Amino acid sequence: MEASYHSTVAAAKIQAPSAIEFRNVTMAYGTHTVLKDLDLAVQPGEKVTLIGPSGSGKTTVLRLAMTLEKPTGGDIRLFGESMLYGQDGQRLPARDEARMRRRCGMVFQQYNLFPHLTVLDNLILAPSTMRGEAKDKAAHRAMEYLRMVGLEEKKDSYPSQLSGGQQQRIAIARALVLRPEILLLDEITSALDPELAGEVLDVVRDVARETNVTLLIVTHEMRFAREVSDRIVVFEAGRIIEQGTSEKIFTNPSSDRTRAFLQSVLNH
Repeated sequence: MEASYHSTVAAAKIQAPSAIEFRNVTMAYGTHTVLKDLDLAVQPGEKVTLIGPSGSGKTTVLRLAMTLEKPTGGDIRLFGESMLYGQDGQRLPARDEARMRRRCGMVFQQYNLFPHLTVLDNLILAPSTMRGEAKDKAAHRAMEYLRMVGLEEKKDSYPSQLSGGQQQRIAIARALVLRPEILLLDEITSALDPELAGEVLDVVRDVARETNVTLLIVTHEMRFAREVSDRIVVFEAGRIIEQGTSEKIFTNPSSDRTRAFLQSVLNH
């Protein structure tokens, strides 16, 4: 792993702006409001998991962070810089939006690997074509991340030759090879059976433990959320109803609605 990547000094973290901050963000589709006046700040290196019922707005938070959608109100700031507006108050031009987006990486529910490319070629495609890196340099870094996810020996395989769990681990490596400062994980085990899901979650645990990348996670895997998270944020109907350390949320939640949600998913 490159020595400078994801390394940070504690004192610098204290003084740094939030890695990502949602300021009074609203997201509506016609008359249906998905997020309502969202205020949420995630600090550099923090591991934050969003939980709550389906349809409560969690995935929308990640899609907004990745600029896949634009909010209908409010502002989103990445390391202190607006992702939406320039200093003149006008919408950011496309080139600046792309620059901001490059600081984030996202892993989706579906793996979205290119079926006609080998594992290694899937990993080096974006660094070499979008960022102009030399292929040998991109390949060297890609192999580091394949080792990290435990799939170095699959570098010449095609996605169809891999299990779903292996494909999702490759998708995580593909996101990390671009060296994002923030990694967004959207229900990455929802399409997997429990055994394969466990393999993928083990990789994310390693990412959380071995790097200082900021993690913003949406998951229904409550045991995993409790283990990996510095903070749990509970959503309902587009609003945050409670947040706190994983220990606080899972052992002594303040909200009756949080308690009811946890009982429903833990007893399922």
